[in-house]
Amino acid sequence: MFKNKKTKSDPIINQKRQWGSEKNMVPLPWLHERPSTTKLVLSRIAIFLTIFFWITYILSIIIRQLIDTPQGYDFTMEAFTYAAVVTFLTFSALMYLIARLGAFERFSKHVRVPHSVLEKHFSHSDSAITVLVPSYNEEPDVIRKTLFSAAIQEYPQKRVVLLLDDNPNPTNPAALERLNQTRNIAKEIEYLLAVPFDRFNNAFESFEHKYNNNSLIPAPVIKELSEHYLWAAEYLFKMAREEQIEDHVDVFFRDQVLNELAEDLKLVSQALDLAVKEGAQLSKERINQLYKRLLWIFKCELTYFERKKYASLSKEANKAMNLNSYIGLMGANYKFEQTPDGTILVAAEEGEEYDIQIPDSEFLLTLDADSILLKDYCLRLVYFLQQPGNERVAVTQTPYSSFRGAFTRIERISGATTDVQHILHQGMSQYGATFWVGANAVIRKIALNDIVEKEWIGGFEIKRFIQDRTVIEDTESSIDLAVHGWKLVNYPERLSYSATPPDFGSLVIQRRRWANGGLLILPKLFAMIREKKRRNEYVSRIEIMLRVNYMASIAWASFGLVFLLAYPFNGHLLSTLVLLTALPYFIAQAVDLKYCRYSYLDILGIYGFNLILLPVNLAGVIKSIEQALTGKKIPFARTPKIKNRTAASLLFVAVPVGIVAFSVYIFLINVADQNWGNAAFAALNALAATYAIAAYIGFGNLLTDIWLGLTSWLYVDVKPKQEQKIAENASEIDWKAVLYNGENKGKVPHLSLKNLVVDTVSESK
Repeated sequence: MFKNKKTKSDPIINQKRQWGSEKNMVPLPWLHERPSTTKLVLSRIAIFLTIFFWITYILSIIIRQLIDTPQGYDFTMEAFTYAAVVTFLTFSALMYLIARLGAFERFSKHVRVPHSVLEKHFSHSDSAITVLVPSYNEEPDVIRKTLFSAAIQEYPQKRVVLLLDDNPNPTNPAALERLNQTRNIAKEIEYLLAVPFDRFNNAFESFEHKYNNNSLIPAPVIKELSEHYLWAAEYLFKMAREEQIEDHVDVFFRDQVLNELAEDLKLVSQALDLAVKEGAQLSKERINQLYKRLLWIFKCELTYFERKKYASLSKEANKAMNLNSYIGLMGANYKFEQTPDGTILVAAEEGEEYDIQIPDSEFLLTLDADSILLKDYCLRLVYFLQQPGNERVAVTQTPYSSFRGAFTRIERISGATTDVQHILHQGMSQYGATFWVGANAVIRKIALNDIVEKEWIGGFEIKRFIQDRTVIEDTESSIDLAVHGWKLVNYPERLSYSATPPDFGSLVIQRRRWANGGLLILPKLFAMIREKKRRNEYVSRIEIMLRVNYMASIAWASFGLVFLLAYPFNGHLLSTLVLLTALPYFIAQAVDLKYCRYSYLDILGIYGFNLILLPVNLAGVIKSIEQALTGKKIPFARTPKIKNRTAASLLFVAVPVGIVAFSVYIFLINVADQNWGNAAFAALNALAATYAIAAYIGFGNLLTDIWLGLTSWLYVDVKPKQEQKIAENASEIDWKAVLYNGENKGKVPHLSLKNLVVDTVSESK
């Protein structure tokens, strides 16, 4: 028997915590606090005040300036431009407040389903779920935690598949070793779960055989079940103690996944012991359910799939096509067929021998390789999908929260924005404006069949369930599903967690991707509105506004901020009313940060954080415009999930410095002109950006990245010389390639006309 011991703090190996980072590693509670009536009232007042002050500003400043005093063309254009910028920014602030209110209304009504109800429901359910974990060059330790959290979900029929998108035949020894480690993770987890599963499966079969006809179960049998639960708890406690702890994510996995499940099982054991002491009698059905729960936890098939091994599957280098390739194969058996281009998968006929079987399932769970699920995730979300009235819900998810106890300041502030966004996503479901957030989601597979697009490439059928036209594939698929009459809903609990970038370089890659694609999807939104109206479905204005803001706000906020930073607007256009218009938004966000266990003052840190991300967001928006003009897909840039720091591009570290310098320059000019409003705004920007550079990039890292950016062009990659072999005669062919492709494809080196003539003359001599 093992005894679990918890300590308040754990020794962290090989991790140096930055000053100003977070020491508390306890995550936010899975159940949201029920908001008070006062909080709901204040949230509504904040919305009213934002609208009131904006209208007052437009009427009293803009219109009055244009009507009361004759103005020139330049001032008129300035006034309209400034009013447009203020209006767009106010609109985004208003959408924040509306989504926030929607979240609080949902939290006030949410009632958690008792676990016994879930157990009873799934005791008579045969709905299978397939967990798909797309991965590319991830650290094995990161993948292991993700797969393990999925493998021990309390669900009757689950299958976990790691979709490896790495090069299946790397030449680098280190890459090959890492790939082999990753391939072995599934077997390692299956081995760990096999011992308890065999024990409980034998016990359950014995129970079923002995008490098949009993309605009530005697006390000794209940006591035996209690011992099984205690054994399971101690098995998990032992695994938790053996976990290697290196960072806050390891602590989360140990405490919230392994220890939390162990504590829950131990609690059931204690409850069963008390039932025996009090002489309570439990029904055969209830004992049956409790036995099945143990089986659900430890029963799981784990495997991996590498699409790049097969020439018949898509070669598109993005997460969407990694998922699509496997989803398109589900529900059939396949034979391997060797061709000169590589192995292809050929569907086997019924009764025919096959090499690989890919089972189908009613539900899919897509899960990023750096995400972790809490124990009830599958059980509660699938139960929600199977309730009457939810038949047309295609996707449900819990927008991910951040791992607490970040070791860097930038990971902490990035986590703060993530936790606040969790609230906003919950509120969007209140108005039917939910977007699929790709880190995790339970999907009804039949819904994907509704939106699938098919094309033939190189003689093979390629299926697109999840769109890869943009790099924000989940956002576009959300609109596709809505066009076909499907709904998306965020489950109002915190049941999933995902990593946030620990350094500025990896954050740049993530946020640039997030900023890219929204504008391209807007036309589909209007198509969705037309289609809903055609079906006589109600489309609320709030839903439309929230969706437009979600997809386009990065664009107008970025360009608007550039205008405010760079253009010296006339002082007559400035007013305290502008500050009053923005004040409810900033106060609400500060309150939300405190609600998520951050500081009120972090609102200032987030402002500076957004300033230094301005070039990143602009770059993403410009890429969207570029794709719209050229029609070429933007390459999918995966967020690095490595332990070493990722260097940022020169542009993204130089522009923040430029923002500081320019703000100081504007400040000095406006002080000289006694334009105190513009001077104060410039001073705020200079201070906020300087703090953000120091806190979130670091002056040392800044100088390093600038140096690398300035000198990188001096170096070129040296490619190994390949010996070019000239065929002894031009008639040498690869007969397999000719018979398969109809040409001598890729086997014989290209011969110039000169070489061909020389060879022919030589042969004749």
